[in-house]
Amino acid sequence: MLPDRFLGGNLARRVFVPHWLQLMLDSLPTLLWAALIFTVPLTLLSFAFGLFVGLVAALVRLFGPKPLVAVVRFYVWIFRGTPLLVQLFLIFYGLPSVGILLDAFSAALIGFTLNIGAYTSEIIRAVIGSVPKGQWEAAYSIGMTWGQAMRRTILPQAGRVAVPPLSNTFISLVKDTSLAAAITVPEMFQAAQRIVATTYEPLILYVEAAALYLALSSVLSALQTRLENRLNRYGGFLEARS
Repeated sequence: MLPDRFLGGNLARRVFVPHWLQLMLDSLPTLLWAALIFTVPLTLLSFAFGLFVGLVAALVRLFGPKPLVAVVRFYVWIFRGTPLLVQLFLIFYGLPSVGILLDAFSAALIGFTLNIGAYTSEIIRAVIGSVPKGQWEAAYSIGMTWGQAMRRTILPQAGRVAVPPLSNTFISLVKDTSLAAAITVPEMFQAAQRIVATTYEPLILYVEAAALYLALSSVLSALQTRLENRLNRYGGFLEARS
């Protein structure tokens, strides 16, 4: 009897792929699809909304009336002082107890947005506060209003300083989206969990998921470095080194 690699009279050498590699290759499209449909949109939307919330909160902390300042400080204190996973559970599992029903993606989006908003508000508040007082005075001296000074003078300078910490926050958010699996969002990590449930190969699948997160974070880190270098051409946070 001929070996099974002799097919149709032709010598066809069978390529033996290791089991772990074959499993990774088979599961890769599923993981990438989950990342494209859920992980990436959740990351981008959460960061965009969180950045807006953080900007508003920072401006209130710096220039708002005392009652609003107290509200914002309480919000920042709560969301910086409690675990993100607990926040997601409270929103998705807790709010239905008071009649507020949210689907998993919406609950995750709200949770990540509020969490990112709390952290970015402190970053933005710090970088706005780091702009010298003389910049305000120079803007007022040429007839700018407060809004014009903020938009044309203060925020552009503060933005360059804010790029590194905000970029780090964004990269951390990419990894934190894996927590959404705990509230049934079918993002990349939960896709890996579902495959594990049928293949009983947790080590291989979780290593693959970790590698994908690592690859995505590495790409974002490289883009962050390029952005920082580009901003440095016009002066910025590394100006003192020159």
